[in-house]
Amino acid sequence: MSRYIAITDIHGELEKLESVLSKIDTHPDDIFVFMGDYIDRGSKSKEVVDRVIEQANDNKCVYLIGSHEYAMMRAKSDEYYGWLYDNYGGPATTRSYGGFDNIMKIHGDFYKNLKFYYLTDKYLFVHAGINPDYDLEDQNEVDLVYIRGKFIHSKHNLPQKIIFGHTEFDKPYIDEGKIGIDLGCGKYKNAHLCALILDENGKQEFIYS
Repeated sequence: MSRYIAITDIHGELEKLESVLSKIDTHPDDIFVFMGDYIDRGSKSKEVVDRVIEQANDNKCVYLIGSHEYAMMRAKSDEYYGWLYDNYGGPATTRSYGGFDNIMKIHGDFYKNLKFYYLTDKYLFVHAGINPDYDLEDQNEVDLVYIRGKFIHSKHNLPQKIIFGHTEFDKPYIDEGKIGIDLGCGKYKNAHLCALILDENGKQEFIYS
C-alpha cells in the first residue's frame, strides 16, 4: 500500500532534512511530496535541492513550489519580489549557489517544473493553502503559496484533507479539514523539521528532526 510522505519548509537546513529522512523506514512504493520552501535562511539551499532531487532515485517524488521559490524566480524582474528575496533569507541562497545567476543555471529545470499543488483522492498537498471562497481550479497562484489566516481559520469545501506548510506552529496544526506541518525550520534555531506520513487508511505519523 502506497504511503504519502509530506515534507515542507526545509529552508536550506540540510542536516535537519537528513535527520528526518534517516528516521523514515521507506518503502519502494512510498510517494514523497516536498511542499516547497527548499531555499533561503539556512546555509545549504543548493544542497537541499540536490538531496530532494536525489530522493527520486528511490521513490516517486512530487515537488511543489513555495513562497520563497516563487519570490526568487521573480526577484530580478519584479521589485517587490526582489525585496522579499533580499529580506527573507535570499542572500543565503545566493551564497549557497555561488551567485544569484547560478541558481537557475544549476537547478533551473527543477524550479521551472515545480507544481502548485498535488491532489489525490484523500488529500490536497499545497504549500500555503487555498482561498476558501473559490473552487480549486479557480485559485489564484499567489494564494496557493502565500495565504495564511483566511485559509487556516475557515472551513473549506473540498472532500480532501489539506496538507500544508508556510505558516509555522509550535506543533503540527490539526483540524477536521487540514494539517499544517511547518514548525519553523530555518527560521528558529531549535525548530524541528517535520515529516508527515499518511497511508490510504488515514493513519497519520509525524517524524521530527
